[in-house]
Amino acid sequence: MHCKPSDSKLTGLFLDMLAAEQGAGQNTLDAYRRDLADFSEFLAARGEGFAGAETQALRDYLADLDARGFKTSTVARRLSAIRHLFRFLLNERVRGDDPAAILSGPKRGRGLPKVLSIADVDRLLARAKASSEVLAASPLQRLRAMRLYCLLEVLYATGLRVSELVALPLSASRSDARMIMVRGKGNKERLVPLNETSRRAMADYLAAMKALGRSRKGAAESKWLFPSFGQSGHLTRQHFARDLKELTASAGLAPRLVSPHVLRHAFASHLLHNGADLRIVQTLLGHTDISTTQIYTHVVEERLKSLVRDLHPLAEK
Repeated sequence: MHCKPSDSKLTGLFLDMLAAEQGAGQNTLDAYRRDLADFSEFLAARGEGFAGAETQALRDYLADLDARGFKTSTVARRLSAIRHLFRFLLNERVRGDDPAAILSGPKRGRGLPKVLSIADVDRLLARAKASSEVLAASPLQRLRAMRLYCLLEVLYATGLRVSELVALPLSASRSDARMIMVRGKGNKERLVPLNETSRRAMADYLAAMKALGRSRKGAAESKWLFPSFGQSGHLTRQHFARDLKELTASAGLAPRLVSPHVLRHAFASHLLHNGADLRIVQTLLGHTDISTTQIYTHVVEERLKSLVRDLHPLAEK
């Protein structure tokens, strides 16, 4: 009797395909693994698995997610993972059908990203800069403050994803660099320009890092622009987010409203508000599909309304 492959084996094969053929990053793979593990657990309780589940079982799982109080966005993401899985199983001839093909996702409006005003960003950067210039601080404390200021200047200047930012190589810090090469999702590379302020913050931070390195004999130079202090590897996203929350509170802003991702949104929104083309912003953000960037169209619409109001000859004065 032919034995059907286990869900864990099929999940492993599916994730291997995502990594090899689509260049999926570790965060994406981990998210798929978690989502499919929950789906597998639901099916196992019914005596079923990926290889034999029918469409009704998938509908029952989505209903179960709803009953457990999951957000609409989470249900939609789980359904996306399931669709990708069954399409893979069909292509690999593990199954002769795709039970997810006729499923429709939950209706949802796409939420607008939280956006900081230009004044809020200026306030945050000013606070970070001031913290980096405290002379009474120890060399290591000052270096940490300079690293945070540099991170924020580069993030707001480029709109990088936080995973791209913390993993920048040391080679991105060349003093004559006007552009940096970024390796983004799917291992795709793109060029992103740096402004003068971010280059200066980078140069000051690197000078301080080299000075501290000279004072710590035997300290090896890291290949990362933002190395983790005390251990090998680069600064983690979580550590950066914690430092940013503390800075935000000290700047008198609400920590719940500020994150590295919110600063990426601020970069895009402020560019569009000042007249940048949506396609240019798409390229800078590293979005493969323009529809992802179109979440910012409300900014463009507001700007167009104000232009008509201010410049149209028949507009009310």
